[in-house]
Amino acid sequence: MTFIEAVSVFEDPLARIFDDPAHSAEEAREIIIGHSMAGRLLLVCFTEPLEDEVRIIGARLVTKAEKNDYEEYIANQT
Repeated sequence: MTFIEAVSVFEDPLARIFDDPAHSAEEAREIIIGHSMAGRLLLVCFTEPLEDEVRIIGARLVTKAEKNDYEEYIANQT
């Protein structure tokens, strides 16, 4: 996976963003789960150190459980 693919998740209108308090000891971190431009469902951990600035910490494919949670969330939004 490339950095560009990870960034593309932020363009997914169905992406889900939530806080990551378990990993926010030094800085407030958030997680976004959404589809990349390649159509893969990714989890991207990020922080917003300044207004209108995003710093990506890491990105990976979602687990099966995360995929199920995401799909259930999307199904309940419609």
